[in-house]
Amino acid sequence: MTLPRSVADVIAHHVTGELESIDRMYCNVYVPQLQREGGVAAFFREHRGYPFASSVLMDPISKRFVAAIHDFVQVEGVPLITFPRDRRKEDVAAAYRADFPREEGVILVGRAQEKTPVFRTEKRRNPRTGKRYPWLVRGTAMVNHFYFYCVDRDFGPFFLKFATYFPYTAKLCLNGHEYLKRQLTRAGIAFEALDNGLLTCADPRRAQAIADGLSAAKIDALVRKWLRRLPHPFTAADRRAGYRYDVSILQAEFSLTQVLDRPVTGRVFFEEVIRENLDVGRPDQVQLIFGRRVTRRTPGRFRTRVLTEGVTPSLHVDYKRSRIKQYHKEGRALRTETTINDARDFGVGKRLKNLPALREIGFHANRRLLQVERLTHDCAIGEQAFREVTTPRVVDGQRVAALRFTDPRVQALLTALVVFRLLPEGFVNRDVRALLARLLGVAPDTMTSGSLTYHLRRLRLHGLIARIAGTHRYRVTRSGLRTALFFTRTYARVLRPGLAHVLPRAPTPTSDLRRTFDALEAAMDRWCADAKLAA
Repeated sequence: MTLPRSVADVIAHHVTGELESIDRMYCNVYVPQLQREGGVAAFFREHRGYPFASSVLMDPISKRFVAAIHDFVQVEGVPLITFPRDRRKEDVAAAYRADFPREEGVILVGRAQEKTPVFRTEKRRNPRTGKRYPWLVRGTAMVNHFYFYCVDRDFGPFFLKFATYFPYTAKLCLNGHEYLKRQLTRAGIAFEALDNGLLTCADPRRAQAIADGLSAAKIDALVRKWLRRLPHPFTAADRRAGYRYDVSILQAEFSLTQVLDRPVTGRVFFEEVIRENLDVGRPDQVQLIFGRRVTRRTPGRFRTRVLTEGVTPSLHVDYKRSRIKQYHKEGRALRTETTINDARDFGVGKRLKNLPALREIGFHANRRLLQVERLTHDCAIGEQAFREVTTPRVVDGQRVAALRFTDPRVQALLTALVVFRLLPEGFVNRDVRALLARLLGVAPDTMTSGSLTYHLRRLRLHGLIARIAGTHRYRVTRSGLRTALFFTRTYARVLRPGLAHVLPRAPTPTSDLRRTFDALEAAMDRWCADAKLAA
């Protein structure tokens, strides 16, 4: 078996199996009508019939809810603990889960103080009458939360935690890979598990179909099932009046696991990826756009981080509040994982019903990152293509100037193309102005509209960009991306560092390349001297 030579080689020839699946999901379980002051006031005044709305009315509800939790753990015989501060909650729960004998049930109830949104009452004074009256305001407070660590027959391990203060918002945490393992076990399909995924499966197509079948409806059914079984802060009359929990997505991880034929394959992959991302001509953090159009108003940092020191090597690509993480999982598989922390980063609502749209965004981002990595290491361009770019041409009767390889402005233009290739809607003249100015280290207002039009014309006639029909926008062509990658990387990796070593004015020789050139020059001098003596 040959050793893989590049990222493209690893992905094309050394992947023995792959699986796309939702990984962890963290959901908000809330009552929609009770998220604003007006809704809370209506709950107490219109629904429950009180003459006023005040936090005083919330306290009895909280006490009944906490008492119901204590009654539940006594009747069910479930351990009730206070989580220690020096241990992860998941580690504590894992110890109890290992000894849990049943297929389904509550493993543990844990208590911890955490911050949560609440409603308080403040006293205000009527300026005309001088009388004081209560007024609801939204704020935050440290309150007790109860974690219900459970095992579900279909979903496996999950937890549901409740705040013990009005409006009793809950959080659900589940794992799509655990759901998949449960379903495979129930179907009698043999598999070998990773810590959080699958290494092998007797029926990989069936496994992928099960993973694809984890829907919003099934997750909602899980929530409804356990809300019926666990203590509930709202009465049956409240629920009949429409005060029912709904579910939204706080965080969702969409993973692509590609099992590799042997551990060295993964090491080769990350050696190539790390080398590529550290030598792109920027500092240790490199900008990489996440497949969305970015403007000056776009918040957050757009960067790539490569972590290698003291940890499993991993690549992190950030976009707003979301990110892609890529790492070598347990030395056996390549895991590419998009984590969406705010669905609105992509123009999608947070409600659980939007899971299909988020799934498409997450899985597409994983595949696109791999595609970019493949292209990065597959930039072959021939002599003819090289001359077509670097010499003047006549295209459809129009003369176009050359894109000189060593011209700093050309290098900046090509670097910009690498970035613009990732924009699905293309780019316009002003986008070029902003990025080109930063790359050249000049003020944007020093770059005239005429000069930018000239550069865009050169790029278009050389076939590196194309105009999007019916618009003034451009897109980077496939050959444009490859040419840009080849030119920028050759300049940054070969010419600049190489000439720094071999030129006579370079510092004291410390590299093998410099010593080799010095030896060659000395040998040529000796040969010339010997030739003159012989003559």
